Amino acid sequence: MNEKVLPDIMNEINTVMGLVDETQLENAMPLITKDKRIFVIGAGRSGFQAKGFAMRLMHIGYTDYVMGETITPSIEKGDTWVAISGSGTTKGIVADTEAAKKLGLNIIALTSDKSSPLAQLADKVIVVPGATKTGAGVKSIQLLSTLFDQTVHITLDALTLKLAHRDDTSNQDALNEHVNVE
Repeated sequence: MNEKVLPDIMNEINTVMGLVDETQLENAMPLITKDKRIFVIGAGRSGFQAKGFAMRLMHIGYTDYVMGETITPSIEKGDTWVAISGSGTTKGIVADTEAAKKLGLNIIALTSDKSSPLAQLADKVIVVPGATKTGAGVKSIQLLSTLFDQTVHITLDALTLKLAHRDDTSNQDALNEHVNVE
């Protein structure tokens, strides 16, 4: 089988990224500061994207944690919570975000559905309209939530770059925080 899929995949990614409202990233930035702890959460592949974002935040000098890891401390009022769910309905993510909201955390949600339960809990919503496993968002030839996963990764990398620029963090600064025993 010699089916070519890369051009179609890149077209899908470009379509979704063209729909991401960059002002939503800028509106979320005040909730991400170096004097606050940041907690990230996602399930399945969204969880992988959350971990990648946490790693990038660490590289640019933030104190951040991935929910569910053994070294994650208790959350406290004033901390920031970043929740990722394409559908915005993932039960565990929504329930944990409700708990975080009740404890007084600032909530940022990344989802493809701006009217989802997760988005309704958020102080700031970043809509990444890539296809999800439920079929929401921009339609895709790719399986399940692949398009959402790809585009939420790019969106979070863009947010990281904006934070680094705001904080005057250089590539060398980030490299200095990168693991040096490998």
